[in-house]
Amino acid sequence: MREEYAVMPGAESFYLEGNDIGIVLSHGFIGTPQSVRDVAEALHARGFSVIAPRLKGHGTHPEDMERCTHEDWYESYSRAYRFLKKRNKRIFLMGQSMGGTLTLKFAAEHPNIEGIITINAALTLQSLEYLQNDPAPRFIEEGAPDIKKEHVYEITYEKAPVQSIRELQKLMKQVPALLHRIHVPALCIKSAVDHVVPPENTSFIYQSISSRHKQMVTLPNSYHVATMDHDQHTIVSAAADFVLDQIRSKAAV
Repeated sequence: MREEYAVMPGAESFYLEGNDIGIVLSHGFIGTPQSVRDVAEALHARGFSVIAPRLKGHGTHPEDMERCTHEDWYESYSRAYRFLKKRNKRIFLMGQSMGGTLTLKFAAEHPNIEGIITINAALTLQSLEYLQNDPAPRFIEEGAPDIKKEHVYEITYEKAPVQSIRELQKLMKQVPALLHRIHVPALCIKSAVDHVVPPENTSFIYQSISSRHKQMVTLPNSYHVATMDHDQHTIVSAAADFVLDQIRSKAAV
């Protein structure tokens, strides 16, 4: 699918070159790389190479997004992985919301990665289940991003294509059956209060993956878009410590 609209200023994909440890860091549904930029820059400041792909149809226009499938989003994620692979990086996968869903699917299908980090990964969205049935509108209005911190601006769409929501629902239905295939180390991060994705999603992921080495971190002062919220520093510290612990563990073997 070829996008027909220009990318919004600030919504572009970006890559921060660092050491030989690479992190794919994906935004969520209707978001853009801008929503994870602060976390990416903080991880880069700790030495890591970080790529934040713009998932196809995001950060341009809702009509672009409406024409995308979840396979298009997965390909955007995969392309970022291949970018790091060509640079001989040791790769960790990281994603917020739908980005976490893509992370889980990719990890189930690519066991040679170093580890995964999910942030409020989405498997269920009960508030949108009614849109699976026809008749349904073409678009629904999007409210303010679910961020507890005040005066935070996220680049996003004001309306969501129902066709895109249905693609997200297809993706979310696929992933639970894949979780047992994930054996790599995992860090599962959830907000204590999330008005979009129930925190129980992360608890289910943590219990269902087959990883021997796994951790769960709960953010006490952030809502759904946690990478832009009060506990942003906790995400960075937990992710950096997790990555370095896995690298050290392998070196010690």
